[in-house]
Amino acid sequence: MEVTQTHVDAKKRMALGKGIESLLGPRVPAQAAPEATGKPLDIPLDRIERNPNQTRTTFDAVKLAELAQSITATGVVQPVVVRELAGGRYQLIMGERRWRASQAAGKATIPAIVRQVSDEQAMEMTIVENLQRADLNPMEQARAYERLSREFKLTQEQIAVRTGKDRASVGNFIRLLKLTKSIQDLVEQGELSFGHARALLALESSKNLTDAVEHILEGHMSVRQTEAMVTAMLNPERTPVRVAAAPPPQDANVHDAQDRLQRKLGLKVRIEDKKGKGRVIIEYAGVDDFDAILAALGE
Repeated sequence: MEVTQTHVDAKKRMALGKGIESLLGPRVPAQAAPEATGKPLDIPLDRIERNPNQTRTTFDAVKLAELAQSITATGVVQPVVVRELAGGRYQLIMGERRWRASQAAGKATIPAIVRQVSDEQAMEMTIVENLQRADLNPMEQARAYERLSREFKLTQEQIAVRTGKDRASVGNFIRLLKLTKSIQDLVEQGELSFGHARALLALESSKNLTDAVEHILEGHMSVRQTEAMVTAMLNPERTPVRVAAAPPPQDANVHDAQDRLQRKLGLKVRIEDKKGKGRVIIEYAGVDDFDAILAALGE
């Protein structure tokens, strides 16, 4: 297996979660018994409202169905986090996938921890919690980082501390928002990876961008090939642009396996097969993605 990042900083893993811990407020004493024992409350699902500040815009239907099956069999293992609203209602802060899957599983209630936080704290907690998970696509991450910067006036260094990410990585994600809407859509759909998009940022000409994207998609170019192509476009007098030759049609079985791996990992996967031999290439954009690969491999 080939991966496109050669070094993983273990310190980043240790930082994950610290941002959320610093934001959690005291629990609301809704009922004496649960408060005394430290147990979460069982709150009716129909009394919990979706968080309007949710960073995630897409939910994988297959993964939601799998989670619903798990909840049907064993219940919700990790409580969601909510805050109390007027009229005996609650608003989600963390755990929308569990909330949605519980609804799909036909559950009447869900275990929930109630926190007393302001509108601003709830919004920041929701954004930070989502950024610490592995399944946001690059554009969702980019918009979340930009929102923390714009609405909470946080520097990239402060965002990095809150989310447990590298400061340079935060900056690279935010820069993706400079790309055209059509390219952002391709990144969001998984047609282009974070690495492809980052390489394209060096191109300013709309024609060069259009040509480059066509070459990447038609030639199934890797990130390294894309970087070389962009360099050639920026320096045409020194290096002629070489368009990658289109590969032969992919075997249907190989293509199906590739799609299933991509859905399973939530990452861009490419299988290069020649008569039963080849390699599986998994591209990842950070520590969370790398940990997801290890978890899938049972490591």
